Amino acid sequence: MPQAERLALPHAALDAAARGWHVFPLRPGDKRPAITDWETRSTTDPARIARCWAHPPYNIGIATGPSRLVVVDLDQPKGPDDTPPTAWAPPGVADGADVLAVLCERHGQPFPDDTFTVRTWSGGTHLYCTAPEDEPLRNTSGDKGNGLGWKIDTRAQGGYVVAPGSTFDGHPYETARQAPVAPLPPWIAELLRPAPLPPQTPIAVALPAGRRGKWLRAAVNDELQRVGHAQEGERNRALYIASVALGQLVAGGELGEHEVTEWLCTSALQVGLGEREARRAIASGLRAGAKRPRTVAA
Repeated sequence: MPQAERLALPHAALDAAARGWHVFPLRPGDKRPAITDWETRSTTDPARIARCWAHPPYNIGIATGPSRLVVVDLDQPKGPDDTPPTAWAPPGVADGADVLAVLCERHGQPFPDDTFTVRTWSGGTHLYCTAPEDEPLRNTSGDKGNGLGWKIDTRAQGGYVVAPGSTFDGHPYETARQAPVAPLPPWIAELLRPAPLPPQTPIAVALPAGRRGKWLRAAVNDELQRVGHAQEGERNRALYIASVALGQLVAGGELGEHEVTEWLCTSALQVGLGEREARRAIASGLRAGAKRPRTVAA
């Protein structure tokens, strides 16, 4: 990397921090974090930033959650075979910016580009918006869940974006519009807002009476609550962790595999996971748990 680019990176990191954006190092010339626990370790402290970027030419990540940002990522197709699905295939739609334009037309709203804007390495666009007050929106990907549409991702709580001044595959991230960050348009916030969960009904856990049964019932209920209380974007992982924990007791002969599978599957369905993906995660977790059987002391 040329010396001028190496010197520009710490200045770009400090500039982002001066805007109140929490930064952390990405691997040089890459989009992957250079540190673990990047969200909690992201910072706006100029001294910490100066120390970090005095070493390798780290790229710059912006942790969108602590920075109170929602970044709308308008991506480009990855090749000639990456074409829009039927739902997003009206004439003229070729990338994420076109899909957002269709959404704006459907909702009778202007295109929300009067804000700080970054041109990405691939020719895509990052539209920076301030997050709604007291509403921790999560990341979305394309059409999945409550995502906006084909080739549109959003980065909010639990996410990050690559800051301008960074490079990837030899191409830069550049500021395309030096404007104040605008609030996330309410109509977009409404689309990104997770649908309310259906009312959860208690799951009957039939276990033996006595001290042993009481302990097992508490263990099962703790893991079912882990799944039931998980936030969107974390539910599949919570289900897997719960399956590992109960899989240890199944392997130890304390619980039946069928009963555990059905309890966990019911809990997963109540928080909006699909049955097929839920059963896959449960089966995987049970297999992992079986490697370390647990029993209950008499």
